[in-house]
Amino acid sequence: QVQLAESGGGSVQTGGSLRLSCVAAGYSYANVDMSWYRQAPGKEREFVSRIYSSGMTNYAASVRGRFTISRDYAKKTTYLQMNSLKPEDTAIYYCQTQDYWGQGTQVTVSS
Repeated sequence: QVQLAESGGGSVQTGGSLRLSCVAAGYSYANVDMSWYRQAPGKEREFVSRIYSSGMTNYAASVRGRFTISRDYAKKTTYLQMNSLKPEDTAIYYCQTQDYWGQGTQVTVSS
């Protein structure tokens, strides 16, 4: 059974940082791409970042240069380091792979 468990969300002020973690279980973690999405209140879920099984990465334009995605194969964990946070980054952040989603973790950035 595939499981994705996010953690690391919280409340910060503008300019602050947070690191999200997503621990995976139930599948061959090393062979799949991992992504982060987010959904703000009243908005559709949107893509944030992806890290491929090869280690290559890509980012939404809105977070490029501020967010960094990485993965630890031994720990089966995907990270999203978020720096220079803005109020518009406020959302529930979800970890995703293939057809599976985590439960989400709330990030709130106050001005």
